[in-house]
Amino acid sequence: MPWFAGVKREEIKWYPTIDPEKCVKCGMCMNCGKSVYDWTENGAVVARPHECVIGCTTCANLCLGNAISFPDLKELREFYKKNNIWSKVKKVLEEGGKLLIKK
Repeated sequence: MPWFAGVKREEIKWYPTIDPEKCVKCGMCMNCGKSVYDWTENGAVVARPHECVIGCTTCANLCLGNAISFPDLKELREFYKKNNIWSKVKKVLEEGGKLLIKK
């Protein structure tokens, strides 16, 4: 999927941070489908931040200790607006036939 339409993933500041004081080592974050985390004797650590799916907050939503946080969604939306990402994504989706109306 063209979530960022040509913008390098590393330029998009969207990835989790963990407050170790709040982490209760429940392991819920290790369910991440993109394997963003590694497990250590001290709990989870963010090992591959740029593998995180832009906009996803599932791990934070399910974290038992509320130890996981993400940047403000407003900042992400401003980045998309500034870089004209929405129209670029739409163009890529149209070109790929993803926006065809099915009858």
